[in-house]
Order: sequence, then C-alpha cells, then structure tokens
Amino acid sequence: MILYHGSNVVVEYPEIRKAKFNKDFYFGFYCTKYMEQAERWATRYGKEGYINKYKYMPNEKLNYLIFEKMTEEWLDFIVACRQGKSHKYDIVEGPMADDTIYNYIQNFIDGKISRAAFWELVKFKYPTHQISFHTISALDTLTFIGSETVYGKKK
Repeated sequence: MILYHGSNVVVEYPEIRKAKFNKDFYFGFYCTKYMEQAERWATRYGKEGYINKYKYMPNEKLNYLIFEKMTEEWLDFIVACRQGKSHKYDIVEGPMADDTIYNYIQNFIDGKISRAAFWELVKFKYPTHQISFHTISALDTLTFIGSETVYGKKK
C-alpha cells in the first residue's frame, strides 16, 4: 500500500516528534491513503509543500488499533489523546477529526455540547483517513519512495 505525508519539507526519514498541541491519535508520524488529503496538509499555510510517498508493509508483530469509521470508541480515544493521554499502540488508523470538526471535539471536551449534539454536528465533506506511527518499529514499516512539490493558494 502507498501512503502519503504532506509537509513543508521532504521527509525521507520519518520521525516521531512531540508538538505544541496533542493530535488525534497522540504524538506520532501521520500519513494518509488519500493523496488529496496529503496535499491539503502540505499546503495548509498557502505556500509550497511536499507530498512524501511511502510504501507501507504492515508487520503482524506490532500492536495496531484500527477504527473503520467514527464510533463512540473513536471519539473517546481522540478525546483522551487530545487531553495528553498516551497509549500502548504502535500504529493507529482511522478517520481524521479534521478542521471542520475540531471545534466540535473541543466543545465536547469542555462540556459545551453533549455527545448526542457532537454526533449531530459531525458531517464530512470528503472522506478522511489517517494512520499514525508511534514507535521506531512502526516507522520501520515505511519505505520512502519519493516526493512531489505542490503549491498552495496565496492568501
């Protein structure tokens, strides 16, 4: 399977970096199976970016968590990760809580909306997918095969 990582740099050697904000599946190296989504990640600041491409070979010895779709368990997992709670998985895969629902998740975390209201509000305009790699062993399932430059829209 080919996976894509959108960035402002070419990423030949993926790394797990701690960032300022917690991500959907906690700190990790994030990819997607959708090239269009990687392009949005790469050009999110309206500048030139790169779609990095990797061959992905799953390893049955690793600890996986896969969400086929948005579920109660998916929501609870994202809430925990965004609150800074780590997990035991090497690789986590599932739908992305993209910008269109980021505020809904924060409102749910803050108690401003109910769980039922969250599910009512969540509507995606396009399918999303993310797969995050959380250990060195997980990163070893990726082989860099190249990158291409993409251009964002000027703001």
